[in-house]
Amino acid sequence: MRISQLSTASGVPIPTIKYYLREGLLPAGEQTSATRAEYGESHVRRLRLIRALLEVGRLPIAAIQQVIAAVDDESLGMHEVLGTAHYAIAPAVEPHPGDEDWRRARVKADDLIADLGWRIHPDAPTRDELAQALLTLDRLGMPASGESLRPYVQTAVDLVEHEIGTIPLRGPREAAVEALVIGTVVRGRILDILRRLAHESASAHLLDDSGE
Repeated sequence: MRISQLSTASGVPIPTIKYYLREGLLPAGEQTSATRAEYGESHVRRLRLIRALLEVGRLPIAAIQQVIAAVDDESLGMHEVLGTAHYAIAPAVEPHPGDEDWRRARVKADDLIADLGWRIHPDAPTRDELAQALLTLDRLGMPASGESLRPYVQTAVDLVEHEIGTIPLRGPREAAVEALVIGTVVRGRILDILRRLAHESASAHLLDDSGE
């Protein structure tokens, strides 16, 4: 297909496609003349992935380039590719190793992960995310123990057992990463919304005598 047809098939404007080509996010098409190139379904898949990373994951171009590089690196297994995407969409957390409270929270996070038997990379940004959340609870006078977090752990395990089955691990890498990003970000929002709805409903049952 020509670039105009690629634009129609992907929903991405031609100037944006040309920008992705210049940035190396989209591989060049097959040159058929000095001014024309042909594109295929692999380019449509790549554009879908870029849109997912940009519009859903809210990633900057530099981070998208890292994810794309992992997708294209055939020496990396799928676990490493998905991990690169996971780490890219993780919120930025600045560690404070000089802060004793921070160090204790990070040890607490690492101990919790170890107790669960989860295989998490030592440098995973999610370790710092968890430490920051635990530190916040501590400073608000609501410290979290392993026991108090057990319902959240079990919910996470149940969700992931379902979600991992929705990722097309045997198909093109772009499709797997796209499904991971959309599933993590959008379904994560749905989970938060459903939780807040459930809170309102539970509150109504317990506290609202109006019958509405």
